Amino acid sequence: MATPTEIHLYTTQTPNGIKVSILLEELGLAYKTTKIALSENTQKEPWFLEINPNGRIPALTDVHTDGKPIRLFESGSILQYLVDRYDPEHKISYPYGSREYWEANNWLFWQMGGLGPMQGQANHFGRNAPEKIQYGIDRYRNETRRLYKVMDTQLAKSTSGFLVGDRLTIADISAWGWVAAHHWAGLSLAELPHLDAWLDKLLVRPGFERGRNIPDRHTAFDQRKLTEEELEKAAQASRAWVQKGMAEDAKQ
Repeated sequence: MATPTEIHLYTTQTPNGIKVSILLEELGLAYKTTKIALSENTQKEPWFLEINPNGRIPALTDVHTDGKPIRLFESGSILQYLVDRYDPEHKISYPYGSREYWEANNWLFWQMGGLGPMQGQANHFGRNAPEKIQYGIDRYRNETRRLYKVMDTQLAKSTSGFLVGDRLTIADISAWGWVAAHHWAGLSLAELPHLDAWLDKLLVRPGFERGRNIPDRHTAFDQRKLTEEELEKAAQASRAWVQKGMAEDAKQ
């Protein structure tokens, strides 16, 4: 039975969005969910900007230990808050100040500052840009591939199959959704056996299975069956609203 909380998650089906729902499920916490419609710019509405002034998902509200509401935004910040507050037994974390704590922190910030932004740009230039700019496509796909190799090398050294120590941590959770979406980014894991095994290892965990399908069904693995032509057709559906959102951001 899930542990009752006052957590309210504002999210949608993206690699960043599912990080938080996966962690919440792994921690066994009860929470409310509101789906944010990015194509309708719900994330830019005044009520949402009170929760995240940057107008991005995921975001989360809770009742702090002082009994007053608290807001969390930026996925890495949310992950740190949740384990610090709701994992006192360190089932999927390490005690503050331990070597493993700081190592998990290293990989969390690596994902936030490297893997996510680089693969996000690979997605943009490869799928959402109004014109194909090969330099941009190559630049970000190559950098994402390099980052995948960094993970593969780390996992090759691991005796547990996790990025840090002997257990699942937010280091793994933060990166998983991005690696799961590798085919959409135009990348392959064929030459990265340790990363490929890690992806499947985490997929069989019940918390990942539940969390990855919130607020909608996770379709990244379905995309691996699609040809490049089919992927391009699928991208057309999102390209228009992505460009519209960028134009509106430019006005601010």
